[in-house]
Amino acid sequence: MGEVRGTGVFWAIELVKDRTTREPLAPYGSSSGEMNELLAACKQRGLLPFANFNRIHVVPPCNTSAADVQAGLDILDEVLEIADGMAGKPQPA
Repeated sequence: MGEVRGTGVFWAIELVKDRTTREPLAPYGSSSGEMNELLAACKQRGLLPFANFNRIHVVPPCNTSAADVQAGLDILDEVLEIADGMAGKPQPA
């Protein structure tokens, strides 16, 4: 994770390859195999992600129940562990 930012119910989790250089996990204007893998992992677990380049946005409806919010955050937590495993590892071209 490079940065988490937001307000109210609109948040973004920025995913980077390296926290020091902050190289994005997906280049601006595009996607990457790593991001596609993480988004697929969200969907496999029942969470439909809103993603843009190297960011996963957390934007639940204002009337979402606390239980649904917790379930979504639990899924994101699992998927971010997958992302941690990608950090610092060379990726195929």
